[in-house]
Amino acid sequence: MMETATGTLTVAYFSMEFAVDPAIPTYSGGLGILAGDTMRAAADLGLPAAGVTLLHRKGYFRQHLDEDGNQSASPVEWSPEKYLQKMPPRVMATICSRQVQVQAWRYLVRGQFGHTVPVYFLDTALPENTPWDQHLTDYLYGGDAHYRLCQEVILGWGGTAMLRMLGYHNTKACHINEGHSALACLALLEEQTWGRGAGNDATPADVEAVRQRCVFTTHTPLPVGHDGFPLDLVRGVLGSKRVDDLMAIQCCSDGALSMTNLALNLSRYVNGVSMRHEEVSRNMFTNHRINAITNGVHVGTWTSAPFCRLYDHCIPEWRRDNLYLRYAINIPLGEIRQAHAEAKQGLLAEVEQRTGVRLDPAVMTIGLARRVTAYKRSDLLFSDLERLTSIARQAGPLQVICGGKAHPADEGGKALIRRIFQAKSALEGIIPVVYLEDYDMALAKYLCSGVDLWLNTPQKPREASGTSGMKAALNGVPSLSILDGWWLEGHIEGVTGWCIGDACYPETRPDRDAPTLYDKLEQVIAPLFYQQQDGFASVMRSAIAMNGSYFNTQRMLGQYLQNAYLRGDTNLAVPAADIAATVSPSR
Repeated sequence: MMETATGTLTVAYFSMEFAVDPAIPTYSGGLGILAGDTMRAAADLGLPAAGVTLLHRKGYFRQHLDEDGNQSASPVEWSPEKYLQKMPPRVMATICSRQVQVQAWRYLVRGQFGHTVPVYFLDTALPENTPWDQHLTDYLYGGDAHYRLCQEVILGWGGTAMLRMLGYHNTKACHINEGHSALACLALLEEQTWGRGAGNDATPADVEAVRQRCVFTTHTPLPVGHDGFPLDLVRGVLGSKRVDDLMAIQCCSDGALSMTNLALNLSRYVNGVSMRHEEVSRNMFTNHRINAITNGVHVGTWTSAPFCRLYDHCIPEWRRDNLYLRYAINIPLGEIRQAHAEAKQGLLAEVEQRTGVRLDPAVMTIGLARRVTAYKRSDLLFSDLERLTSIARQAGPLQVICGGKAHPADEGGKALIRRIFQAKSALEGIIPVVYLEDYDMALAKYLCSGVDLWLNTPQKPREASGTSGMKAALNGVPSLSILDGWWLEGHIEGVTGWCIGDACYPETRPDRDAPTLYDKLEQVIAPLFYQQQDGFASVMRSAIAMNGSYFNTQRMLGQYLQNAYLRGDTNLAVPAADIAATVSPSR
């Protein structure tokens, strides 16, 4: 393991959430899944890397749904000692003029060839801290703005200091995964100017030196999704001197600190997470150069056991080089159908075990599971129950499996869940609808591999990327999706799946989306599924070959290496020898 004898890291990856294990509830959704998948890919490649996050002793939350779909939440009880190793060092983070002690727990992400990459979980639950400070790292996305800002101090300043205490002194890239961890950039600037002050005392050369070490990935095209804090609050938490420093590097405006602007101003490379998201982000942040590196998923994690066996038999090199999944185009259709049938049986068995509902494996099963919030429109499928009923009776029977949590403070998201439950009741005896409680990483693997069709219905252009459909594609499950995020790149109509709406309209047209969805189901997808098995299996196979082979973290991490991590000057290409020297052989 390259943890490091030399003290050198190619990348220190900061993220407010990390999904490293289903039993460790330190994630809420796609951002954490992406962070975990990135570290898994780094371990596969033998890349010298480390992740930094918070421990979240109370997790995100455990979801409870009553018979009407009313969501309630409770803390997640878990024991870090069972899964993580406590590290000896402690560091101090200054919050509200007091010193808060921080410790770290280590989780080793193990790659397929024996390499490991550490993820460090920062924790303030120490008796030396005040009772309030001890709970600072308890909740993911919990509390008020003051609590959130204090958490971001722990992540940025505490994480930077902890890496130094652990012996990491020479890092090629500090990767800021969303603005929550942007204070790491300011911590690096203070390091750069130790002995003579920071901010106003920093020279342009100091600022540029920090910029050359930082990489920033923005994940949301929604202004509300970018953290901002009133300067009076920032002054109380960070102190007046640091507010002056922040103002000097021009990341404060209209009386507030923008974490996104902090990361933008102190990063040499900035990217959105799909080509479309790059366009949207450039319109939001017109003074910055923003690139695109489309997200991916970790194939070894998200490919179901039946398809793993199939690929091992037909494409032996697929784990070492994910691009070999391109050769899935030669797998016989019958073998694709058989692997999917096994994955579907596994899903339906899990559904029955959790809910007592027995679904029919012969019926076309639609999967719909994402974080539940208004713009994702989880209820679009149920917007016209009369039309949906007609499709099930005329084109072929349907059954639907749903899942997803709404943030406890998101009343609109919780209302969406209730509307799905109302539709479930109205469709009883016609179309079985199951809503799986407490959707998590383990359940996602069942659902993404076992349904027949993956449905995604966000409002354009609010889907930065999305990764659930990528997981489905690895398992031969085609998508029916709005043309936004990654699907604009992965969609080939009738080949890898089907679109809802029209690409020529950059914004959502509510009057067209539901009718298009129903038309595709009734006139194309259901007839293909029931009347042309080989035709449907051909789409499944193409989803694997075209989308599974590309939308993965191996390709994604290679792009980060080439374009961001090993590239001091974004106008210069990195010689292949530099990458070869950094990444260990895969064999």
